[in-house]
Amino acid sequence: MTHPVKAPKKLIEVALPLDAINAAAAREKSIRHGHPSTLHLWWARRPLAAARAVIFSQMVNDPSWKWELEHPGEIPPGNLKGSWAASRKRLFTLIEELVKWENTTNEALLDKARAEIRKSWRETCELNKDHPQAAELFDPDKLPAFHDPFAGGGALPLEAQRLGLEAYASDLNPVAVLINKAMIEIPPKFAGRPPVNPEARSKKQLLEQDWKGARGLAEDVRYYGQWMRDEAKKRIGHLYPPIEVTAAMAEGRADLQPYVGQKLTVIAWLWARTVKSPNPAFRHVDVPLASTFILSSKAGKEAYVEPVIEGDGYRFTVKMGKPPAEAKAGTKLTRGSFRCLMSNTPFQYAYIDDEANAGRMGAKLMAVVLEGQRGRVYISPTGDMEATACSAEPTFKPDTPSRGTWASNAQGRIYGFKTFGDYFTPRQLVALTTFSDLVTAAGGKIREDALAAGMADDETGIDADGKGARAYAEAVGVYLAFALDKVADRGSTLGRWDPTPTQSGIINTFSRQALPMTWDFAESNPLGDASGNYKSGIELVAKAILASLANSAGYAYQYDASGQTVSAGKVVSTDPPYYDNIGYADLSDFFYVWLRRALKPFFPGLFATLAVPKAEELVATPYRHGSKDKAEAFFLDGMTLAMQRLAIQAHPSTPVTIYYAFKQSETQNAEGTSSTGWETFLDAVIRSGFALTGTWPMRTELGNRMIGAGANALASSIVLVCRPRPATAKTISRRAFLRELNQVLPEALDEMTRGAGDERSPVAPVDLSQAIIGPGMAVFSKYAAVLEADGTPMSVRTALQLINRFLAEDDFDHDSQFCLHWFQQYGWKEGKFGEADTLARAKGTSVEGVKQSGVLSAAGGIVRLLKWPEYAADWSPEKDLRLPVWELLHQVIRLFKADGERAAGLIIAAVPGKAEATRQLAYRLYTLCERAGWAEDARAYNEIITSWSAIEAAAAKAPAPVQGSLFG
Repeated sequence: MTHPVKAPKKLIEVALPLDAINAAAAREKSIRHGHPSTLHLWWARRPLAAARAVIFSQMVNDPSWKWELEHPGEIPPGNLKGSWAASRKRLFTLIEELVKWENTTNEALLDKARAEIRKSWRETCELNKDHPQAAELFDPDKLPAFHDPFAGGGALPLEAQRLGLEAYASDLNPVAVLINKAMIEIPPKFAGRPPVNPEARSKKQLLEQDWKGARGLAEDVRYYGQWMRDEAKKRIGHLYPPIEVTAAMAEGRADLQPYVGQKLTVIAWLWARTVKSPNPAFRHVDVPLASTFILSSKAGKEAYVEPVIEGDGYRFTVKMGKPPAEAKAGTKLTRGSFRCLMSNTPFQYAYIDDEANAGRMGAKLMAVVLEGQRGRVYISPTGDMEATACSAEPTFKPDTPSRGTWASNAQGRIYGFKTFGDYFTPRQLVALTTFSDLVTAAGGKIREDALAAGMADDETGIDADGKGARAYAEAVGVYLAFALDKVADRGSTLGRWDPTPTQSGIINTFSRQALPMTWDFAESNPLGDASGNYKSGIELVAKAILASLANSAGYAYQYDASGQTVSAGKVVSTDPPYYDNIGYADLSDFFYVWLRRALKPFFPGLFATLAVPKAEELVATPYRHGSKDKAEAFFLDGMTLAMQRLAIQAHPSTPVTIYYAFKQSETQNAEGTSSTGWETFLDAVIRSGFALTGTWPMRTELGNRMIGAGANALASSIVLVCRPRPATAKTISRRAFLRELNQVLPEALDEMTRGAGDERSPVAPVDLSQAIIGPGMAVFSKYAAVLEADGTPMSVRTALQLINRFLAEDDFDHDSQFCLHWFQQYGWKEGKFGEADTLARAKGTSVEGVKQSGVLSAAGGIVRLLKWPEYAADWSPEKDLRLPVWELLHQVIRLFKADGERAAGLIIAAVPGKAEATRQLAYRLYTLCERAGWAEDARAYNEIITSWSAIEAAAAKAPAPVQGSLFG
């Protein structure tokens, strides 16, 4: 675009109420019923709260916009700043209410947000009314549409739609495309219509109900889902029979006595995988691979499996009561080995892999879980129970190769899982195939009922934008198939039984973002009422449909982000793949094989391929490209192209927002961030022609969001705010870049750690090293290049190192510098005097001098920093002739822990000149302890940081200090 656009600065480029957004996002992670995430599983979805806040704030003008446009680069007068702060506070209050889960469907509140967006849009249109493309780009009566080119689970397009924008979603992955169709495309298409099922039409009161939004659609999904479950029971109910509790079963079991003669529904069948014994004497025996024999660890209701050896074979029996110690480990010895139940001979995973790949892995029933009147009942398996399961004869088995899902297995073991059909038992395959066939059958029934209800039929399907009876039947079929995928998620041999007191039942296949091996597994009952049944899946889907407002149009397409043109003239917010963290395509094939079987007649183009497209997927997967370097190059080149599309096409009045999730392991380097993924991603964004105008760390991730559960418990998302870099951008030297960093970063750091009144929430300490990248990269990215001394362009890695080095600069007194560096190396442990002396000299102090300040123990050639409980209780800052910031901080911690904020505030009041340095040191030490994994110490510093405002408030109320009396 050659003609310049007048683009008001947006709120997201200046300020955000981070605390409120983060709190709402964290709370949302525990919400299940009615949340769109329950519609269909997708990996690493953005919380709706964060998406809503980001899109709102990237469209709403910051109160400073008029003055900024008229006075670029100038410092505004103080009275204007105060006025802007008051206006921002009003917007912040709106955002704080907007992000709350209970307000997700609050139309009155949403209308206020939509009104703010329209107001800002009209201001932008007025500014650009003389632009040559004003008619095309700046129609004051029509908001620009929204687009997410990496739509994934659909949170961002859904929230754009909720805020009143026409929403477009695109993704290369057909499963993601279908999820987005179900979230933003289908509900508006059939909004406001009553259900067509005969039960609803026969009840006059139902027809008179308010069928606003997608309520009618949800009601039909419930009805036809129940019909499918009833039909499935007719077809395959014999494979899932209730079990009669006999007197023989109940012998010696008080818990079973009340159920004798009753038929109880099965909750789950618990199996152990088996391989031939490695001991030649028992080579004919299939020995179990059980990671545990515990069935229930709930106090007072403990149950376990006891293997009973009989001759050259064995059987399993269920016992009640506290299990013996050896039951916990099953037949598993250590990580990487099992024992033969018959001979105790140990064998490794490599042996199991060989047996499995040779077709000699089987399964043996260990126990059966029944639904009793007062809880779960565990019984021993019988031959008939196992025979019933083995009698299933599937007519379909997915033959899509599954090797890619095991690409992270360094040993290359696949344990016989060569296709996606191998993840299921024959009975599970029969169940999934039956429900899959019933989706098609239900479609015909729904179409007939829709015609009987008076719906027109234009013979056009849902894929061709039909809106009649055929399209409606196919639309309902999408949701019926989603419930089938919920059965698959809890109905594979990768599902596990949870014996813990929470009694959560079957742990689903994707309890984390991988397909890990399970040695023993739980087979659910899809026709029952417990975990993994189809009826519950339908209910979850129906509730998720109700969460859709269906208030504006939405569209979902299958496109490669590096070549799409959908973004043209649209507001863009997107959540791209995170380098190599998640193999979306490899994982989603697990669902694709079943969706394709059920829905290919409805979406022939979307399900044209046998598997999800992988070659073009923008993730750095070495096994696809032959090496790590080639995978990284592929990711960088592809992401650069994708970002270039956005830089060229996105609406010129609005910044583009891009999410990036950090792994905690990426920030454990003492020098700061040094993640290949992060550097590569930033490089792609900058190379594409974007300049960063802001970054916002958001606490939007669960600890198990990444592949390694528990390994990334402090993961954050960073939202990058980008605008196209001007074609006239200059080139500067490294020296000039450093000079500008030193001007920009101190002020940015102060704003991040303190905030600015009502304008901005302070950045959490754990995010500080990530957040400081934003203003630093804003300097780096606004130039065409930063040149090194030899004339070569500076790399993103070097720029990151220079930016992060800023946090490590020593700006405290000499004694505190010594303590900080000593603590970084030794913590509270002892060290040698000689090393301490060398360090003290370098820092311009002495060991004896630091000792005199009361923070150090030095005797007998050993030096150790004192912990805050060891500090002198009769200490007074007024009488302390040598008061380093290190001492002041730890005295504050000591008194804070003993007497709270008021006591800490009295200290700060006595030495106000050291307050800011004390706060900065607390941040520094928190970051250091978090990286080192010193949780207890990190907690102490974090308590001071989070309470700092209250401590300052207490200091302000403190009486004027009187010598010898304030702390006496």
